[in-house]
Amino acid sequence: MADIRPFRAVRPRAGLEEKIAALPYDVYSRGEARRETQINPLSFLRIDRPETQFPADMDMYDPQVYEKAREMLLEMMEAGQLMQEEEPGYYIYELTMEGRTQTGIAACASVDDYQSQVIKKHENTRAEKEEDRIRHVDVCSAQTGPIFLAYRSREEINAQVERAKEEAALYDFISPDDIRHRVWRILDRESIRMIGEAFGRVREIYIADGHHRCASAVKVAQKRREKYPEYTGREEFNYFLSVLFPDDQLMIMAYNRLVRDLNGYSEAGFLEKVSERFRVENLGAQATAPCKKGEITMYLGHTWYKLTTLVDAGGNDPVGQLDVSILQKELLTPILGIGDPRTDERIDFAGGIRGLTELERRVGTDCRVAFAMYPTSISELFAVSDAGLLMPPKSTWFEPKLRSGLLIHRIEE
Repeated sequence: MADIRPFRAVRPRAGLEEKIAALPYDVYSRGEARRETQINPLSFLRIDRPETQFPADMDMYDPQVYEKAREMLLEMMEAGQLMQEEEPGYYIYELTMEGRTQTGIAACASVDDYQSQVIKKHENTRAEKEEDRIRHVDVCSAQTGPIFLAYRSREEINAQVERAKEEAALYDFISPDDIRHRVWRILDRESIRMIGEAFGRVREIYIADGHHRCASAVKVAQKRREKYPEYTGREEFNYFLSVLFPDDQLMIMAYNRLVRDLNGYSEAGFLEKVSERFRVENLGAQATAPCKKGEITMYLGHTWYKLTTLVDAGGNDPVGQLDVSILQKELLTPILGIGDPRTDERIDFAGGIRGLTELERRVGTDCRVAFAMYPTSISELFAVSDAGLLMPPKSTWFEPKLRSGLLIHRIEE
């Protein structure tokens, strides 16, 4: 059963939340992060990406960089730009995008639940990406970006969320990407007890987004357990910052694929090979997204095509039934020669938020072919995780993104 507990959040002083809140560190390139922090010096991105405070040729993994992040975090607290709560509580975090609202509970989830697979993952992590966040969390002694978790909706939790939203919000602002963010605090002891007990009856929680942040928080906890062998398990480093959302409020967007070359084929030759494995329909020049599971649309040579697989993807394999798996097995590997999409530099990925025009733009510049996918469903994500399996990389893209710097969890007493 899940151990989800309240915490003493470090959060922006009222009136500064809009300037401090930042998109996750990993949605920016190094140049984009530098420009963003120059435009907004209060952006929490400068703490999440502290290399922005050094010359452009500075090694972003130099120990000085992580020390700078800790220094800036403490400076913001000392200046009163960030404040820490006196009492632990839960927080309600609501995001509204294009008229659709999702509301989660910000809390701390248990490292032990991750290790025992009460909290389940659906993708592997890369050691080099983990190492950066391990050092960041360890040096700052703080988790600055929440992990996006999902659970099967429960009425007793929904009721507590709706009750909390009847009060005045701590924060209510619209970010530059037109997302409305609202945050409430729950300090009532009875509500805290009821929420904690309700999560205690939840058998499975799923990582939706933030696998590297989650794995890094766990590695830091393991390091501190070795350093403090008399630990009780209740220390802050045994828990990681999360926002938990009910599954019926979530939307997954497509994660599209681009390939830089045709593996030696001409366009005509490539189409002929694809036709051996898919039913191919010419859609013309109009950009078209797939309408249902089992469809993939492809952009090649200024023309869109609809691909429908000719193989039976049935059976009991929840990974094999994913559209991204079918594309990989039937086209990317045998025709384009892309064996491992995690390491092959010939393939790139574009989140669905960028739209089909981004695929057309890339095919007109540095790529030869693009594939627009039908979004993976939350039920497919749950099925893969429950089977103890892993999705292909870049299978899901969640929007809207949680902001860093709104709620921070310090892991030292």
